[in-house]
Amino acid sequence: MNTIPLGQSGLHVTPICLGTMTFGEQVDETASFAILDRAVERGINFIDTAEMYAVPPRAETFNATEKIIGNWLAARSGVRRKLVIATKVAGPSRGMPWIRGGSADLTAADILAACDGSLQRLKTDVIDLYQIHWPTRHVPMFGSLYYHPKNENTDATSVHAQLEALGTLVKAGKVRAVGLSNETPYGVHEFVRLAEQHGLPRVATVQNPYCLLNRTVENGLDETMHRLGVSLLAYSPLAFGLLTGKYDASGLTGPGAPAQARIAKFESTRKQRWGRPEALAAARRYNQLAVDNGMTPTQMALAFCYTKWQVASTIIGVTSLAQLDQDVDAWGTTLSPELLKQIDTIRWENRDPAL
Repeated sequence: MNTIPLGQSGLHVTPICLGTMTFGEQVDETASFAILDRAVERGINFIDTAEMYAVPPRAETFNATEKIIGNWLAARSGVRRKLVIATKVAGPSRGMPWIRGGSADLTAADILAACDGSLQRLKTDVIDLYQIHWPTRHVPMFGSLYYHPKNENTDATSVHAQLEALGTLVKAGKVRAVGLSNETPYGVHEFVRLAEQHGLPRVATVQNPYCLLNRTVENGLDETMHRLGVSLLAYSPLAFGLLTGKYDASGLTGPGAPAQARIAKFESTRKQRWGRPEALAAARRYNQLAVDNGMTPTQMALAFCYTKWQVASTIIGVTSLAQLDQDVDAWGTTLSPELLKQIDTIRWENRDPAL
């Protein structure tokens, strides 16, 4: 894998990124160390985490993932300089009182304090890519469908103030580049506009869901990012496991469902976009299409992300070395024009059931 640039940041990363939200919940520290070691061995130089992780979020595992990665970095002399480490500050945390008391805002002071906490847990002097995990604005995300002005968070900290805080971190040498997550075309435009107007850090990346079951990036965000020179980090390329085929026969919770898999294990996950019956129905069609074309469902789903012009780096999340190797081995798989047409036919009939 050759490295690719992230926006205009000067950072260069592999087109596969190791996502780590399973560390500290489904994956203990020993197994996490083994996965991190194997990822580096397989040539991955890009690791993504967040202060909120592990997932599903709960008080007992808040910050656990960053701590595991920090312990690993401390135990592996010299590895830090080879890596691009990305983490995220959580947005408004209603319903999660363990994150800033469940605040409905993300203030400049919150960003500064959260970054210091992440630096300490990660046991590093600098975060290469520091991202706002989700907006303070009212934005349809995590399965919600519609924007409406009446739901606007009128007391939220402004984009300008958040950018100033990020600028403070960059000037202090604590952060190299900044990014966004779960953002909209408007949000990306506003962050870039204000950065250019006020000499503040220009966002390098947006980390949004992108997979066969959720291609909403292609509904205008891709043009925005292309024209503004912002790179897409695609998360959930396997749709929380739906696009691996492991739920095709059993359903999400039926007899034979993989008990330790994320959706089967955590009820809160099934209540989200990935747990919709429509999402599983569409996944079954894509998975059968992969088999009909001589591929595993995982192989086709990942190849779809790996080869799309919109995607700079695809974030893979795993719970075992076998899963990691399978995901990396899919690199280099190509999809024929005829197969891509068949994929688009399924999308036309099912649209984006896990948006």
